[in-house]
Amino acid sequence: GGAEGKAAAAEKKKKKRKKRDPVMVSAKNLRDYVGKPLFTSDKLYDHTPVGVVMGLAFNQLGGATLYIEATVADALSSSEQGRAGLHTTGQLGDVMKESSQIAYTVAKRTLRAHDPSNEFFSASSLHMHVPEGATPKDGPSAGITMVTALLSLATHQQVRRDLAMTGEITLTGRVLPIGGVKEKTIAARREMAKVLIFPKGNEKDWEELPEQVRAGLAVHFVETYEEVYAIAFPEEAQADNKPEKPNNRVVDDQVEDNDAAQEKTARKSTAA
Repeated sequence: GGAEGKAAAAEKKKKKRKKRDPVMVSAKNLRDYVGKPLFTSDKLYDHTPVGVVMGLAFNQLGGATLYIEATVADALSSSEQGRAGLHTTGQLGDVMKESSQIAYTVAKRTLRAHDPSNEFFSASSLHMHVPEGATPKDGPSAGITMVTALLSLATHQQVRRDLAMTGEITLTGRVLPIGGVKEKTIAARREMAKVLIFPKGNEKDWEELPEQVRAGLAVHFVETYEEVYAIAFPEEAQADNKPEKPNNRVVDDQVEDNDAAQEKTARKSTAA
């Protein structure tokens, strides 16, 4: 009957499926099966060059990396030093523009303290840019990142590998708390940053994060820019006999980040 016929047909299909060759899915052919990736990486550099530092930001779609790039627009002669200054681009809002000017002043003072003979800032017209240029950005928390980018340029030193940071800077070099600790931490994990710098005032926020978000990251909580300098430029700090403060926390267990899908794609604005 009909039942026997259906059973025979089902058995035939089953045997046919068994004869099919196995399908091997790898990183190389994954796109053939699932299509183009929905999200792309923010990472622009394997190791940031001189004058470039990875910052962290957040927006309505979650966390994102925020690179600060600084370069010399014009080297000035002694008679042209009145033209020394800082020009910024990248659709920065008013608060972020003010942060850049504060960072410029703090960077000049820090360089004088560490290398009084270095006249880089008085002899240079500088340009600072924050990619992506089409995305409006605002907020104060890129302050320490801006200072560090300027000092990297002034000392011709790359910052340590896999470093990301966030923190508002004051004119006296104090580092103030920021928002979006969880989102920024997830962004750092996604871009393979291993060493993070957060304001001391955000230590409680860090402690409240899930274990899988904190796992495998070395985090430093800082109160002043001098602490940031010692972490970002460890060789320079050692040369100045200013060792890195032992205030970092490391979570040893390596755990997959399940929140890596959060991205900055199609955002309208970014909070630094």
